[in-house]
Amino acid sequence: MNDTRVRLDKWLWAARFYKTRALAAEEADRGRVSVNGLTAKPARELHVGDRVALRQGGIERTVDVLVLGTVRGPAPVAQTLYRETPESIAARERAAEARRLQPEPAAAIEQGRPTKRDRRKLADWNRWSASLDDTGS
Repeated sequence: MNDTRVRLDKWLWAARFYKTRALAAEEADRGRVSVNGLTAKPARELHVGDRVALRQGGIERTVDVLVLGTVRGPAPVAQTLYRETPESIAARERAAEARRLQPEPAAAIEQGRPTKRDRRKLADWNRWSASLDDTGS
């Protein structure tokens, strides 16, 4: 499990931050992953003690590399590869609390979805009327 050379994208995949190695490489290419404060490419070599900052969806995470793993294992094993910083944990918890306290978007709808009859009333045209002027030619 301790290799001397590990690519960033492979480690992010093994640590279960991203579902596929290709996704990890894509995120690094887009500049969403940095190592020790510098934007990193997918092929960058990681070392024990490096600080990796990444974004998963809308969540910012900062972790310290503890072990250089290249094999994707179960989640409990993957979590031993890194230690999340206390600031990162606090920020994630604040973001989760803010999401929890936001109002439900569906609660703003007072009347609900229009019925079939309501939708017919909303239509600007009368689909059942046929003009006598139309000869069909």
